[in-house]
Amino acid sequence: MKAAKLYNFNDIRIEDIPIPEIGPGDALIRTHACGICSGDVMPWYIEKKALLVIGHEPTGEIVETGEGVTSFKPGDRVFTHHHAPCFTCRFCRRGDYVQCETWKNTKIIPGGISEYILIPRINLENDTLSLPDTLSYEDGTLIEPTACVVKALKRAGIRRGDTVLVIGLGFMGQLNVLLARKYGAGKIIGADMVQFRLQKAKELGADEVIDVSKNNLIEALKELTNGEMADVVIVGPNSAEAMKQGIGSTGAGGKVLFFTPAKPDEKLILDPNELYFKDINIITSYSCGPTDTADALEIIESGIVSAEKLVTHRFPIEKTAEAFRLTAEAKDSFKSVIVFE
Repeated sequence: MKAAKLYNFNDIRIEDIPIPEIGPGDALIRTHACGICSGDVMPWYIEKKALLVIGHEPTGEIVETGEGVTSFKPGDRVFTHHHAPCFTCRFCRRGDYVQCETWKNTKIIPGGISEYILIPRINLENDTLSLPDTLSYEDGTLIEPTACVVKALKRAGIRRGDTVLVIGLGFMGQLNVLLARKYGAGKIIGADMVQFRLQKAKELGADEVIDVSKNNLIEALKELTNGEMADVVIVGPNSAEAMKQGIGSTGAGGKVLFFTPAKPDEKLILDPNELYFKDINIITSYSCGPTDTADALEIIESGIVSAEKLVTHRFPIEKTAEAFRLTAEAKDSFKSVIVFE
């Protein structure tokens, strides 16, 4: 089978590798589509994992099941998460699945951008979902990224009527815009420097947008909010400077959520008294777990999130490197999907 292997950020090769052999409790899918994650185009983040078959947002059709599998059968259309928790450790009991050692160590084999994928027993049992006939395989590739936003917005605890600022309007920023209203936002403001993204955010429900290539973010936000600033700020860019701006954009009693890590060599210097006396809370949200993917599937079924709204580019596996370059450019594109014949 063909698979896309990343040797380094600028070296992605399509190679022929053996189809994985399944064992008891496993399943094998023929891949139909796999999204490209914005996290995968952060060079420092993805290169530390090389050599790997890239992609972790796949959907496909089960073609074979191992001994003892009863929950799925050949012909089933599924989404599978690349990590799955044990459900029994202290982190899982708290619903903090991403800290579970089993979650950290599980994976799909060999990766999402390959013609066939082995779903190990624990992934199959603990975070694989059947795709309803009403959804396309491309819709299914949005489950994992949507689940990351679901988890983040749950953590942010938006109160009904809150003003929400989304900094960074790439694909994940657009998902935050789309879902902020569902979670209670009264006013949604988006900020970016790319006109294509600013316009798309307005189409998807942002009440106001700030072009930070032309305006100072904090001053523009003051004007839009009569000086009150935002109740909840979601910081998308992997930048300590963006995080600092996010804190500065948060009003008294508000919350700022770091949706993405900063680059490894960056430090964030804080004035603790600014946080203390303004009662500002800093929240983080990393990845997602099974409760989030289940909620994400429901949201996609409702039509709030769909491939029709968000997928802008489709590529065959042979053009995976081109798809990654387009995503990394962060200009006139949102979601790129690798589509298999």
